[in-house]
Amino acid sequence: MKYDILAAFMFFTRLPFWKLKVDVPSASFKHVVYYWPLIGWLTGGVMALTCWLLSYVFPLSVAVLFAIAARIVLTGALHEDGLADFFDGFGGGTDKTRILSIMKDSHIGTYGVIGLSFSLFLFYTMIVNLHFSVSETASLLLVGDVWSKFVASHIVNLLPYARKEEESKAKVVYEGMSLKVFGMGLLFALCPISLFFDWRYFVALIFPFVVFWGLTSLMNKKIQGYTGDCCGATFLLCELSFYIGIYLSLYLF
Repeated sequence: MKYDILAAFMFFTRLPFWKLKVDVPSASFKHVVYYWPLIGWLTGGVMALTCWLLSYVFPLSVAVLFAIAARIVLTGALHEDGLADFFDGFGGGTDKTRILSIMKDSHIGTYGVIGLSFSLFLFYTMIVNLHFSVSETASLLLVGDVWSKFVASHIVNLLPYARKEEESKAKVVYEGMSLKVFGMGLLFALCPISLFFDWRYFVALIFPFVVFWGLTSLMNKKIQGYTGDCCGATFLLCELSFYIGIYLSLYLF
C-alpha cells in the first residue's frame, strides 16, 4: 500500500517525491486513482492555505485566484490538460476513433480553449460570488477538491479503459476498486466533510454525482470507456458542479 500511495503523490503532483529514491513498482501506478481523495487533502489543502494566508494581504477575490493558480502549479495542470483534451475530443470528434485521436493530440484546439477558459472562469466566479468569509471559502476549497476526486475516482469501476494500455499517454491502465479500497476512499472523502463542511449545503454533495452520471453515460456512448483525459475532466466538472450546488443551496434553504 505504501508504494501505491507514493505512486499517487508522484503521479498527481509535481512535488519531487522522486528524490526519496524509492523504487516504486510500475504496478502501483495502476492503483493511483484509489488514493485520489487522499491527494485532494494535499491539493485542496494547498488551495485553502493559500487562500487563507493571502487574504491577509489581498482582497479575498484575489486570494482565491492565487489559490486556484497554486493548485495548477502543484499538479502541473494535469487535470486542466485533460479537460481541454476532453472538450477537443468530444467537441470535434464524430466517432470513437476520431475522438480518441483528437484527445491524444498534444495540441489544444478551439473547443479545448473555449471549454477550459469558460470552466476556469465559472469556477472562480462561483466561489467569489458566494460572498463567504475567508474561513468558509478556504473550507469549501478543501472539501470541494476532496469530495469531487472521490466521486470522479469511480470512473474506473463503471467503465473500461477505452484504449489499449500501450496506447495510453501514461502507459498505464487503472484497475477497478475492491470493496476495501472503496471504503478507504470514502473515509478519505468524509473526513474533511465532517470537520469543515456546513451541512446546510448538503445538496452540493449530490451535484457531483449527477454530473458524474451524465459524463460517464456520454463516454460510454461515444467511446465505450474512459481515458486519462476523461478522468481529469470528470474531476474538474464534478468540482464545478459542487460550487454550483453551494450557490443554489443559498436560495433553496
